[in-house]
Amino acid sequence: MTQTMHTTDPAVRQASDRFLRLVLRIDSVSTAVMAAVLIAACGPLGSATGMPVAFSIGFGLFQLGGAASLALIAGYPVIPAGLVKAVIGVNLGSAVACLVVAAGDFVPLTGFGIVFMLIGALVVGVYAALEWAGLRRMTAAG
Repeated sequence: MTQTMHTTDPAVRQASDRFLRLVLRIDSVSTAVMAAVLIAACGPLGSATGMPVAFSIGFGLFQLGGAASLALIAGYPVIPAGLVKAVIGVNLGSAVACLVVAAGDFVPLTGFGIVFMLIGALVVGVYAALEWAGLRRMTAAG
């Protein structure tokens, strides 16, 4: 008689969410690093990108909150799918916001500032895609 593991088995669940946890943790760390750069180097970064100091600091504070949230979600014993969907939504929204800032005249960006925002859009878009893949893997197992 063979014994099958049920998807509620913690070992199966843990193995299925390993990739998602890793992506959430990397997203958290990179978001925290970017937040620190935006806040600590707001003057020089503003000169290079055209971002006003208040914009850079506000953007950095927003990212600090995001980094803490990502770390918290990644640390849950069972990652709630609804929170991961929210993370994906925020990342997609952030990607769109970066594109709008890069393309619009809301912030007087330099050429480097436009590239900076486009790279930011690409990075958060990639995180959203990886988190979606991790969520699908986790929910398929659970």
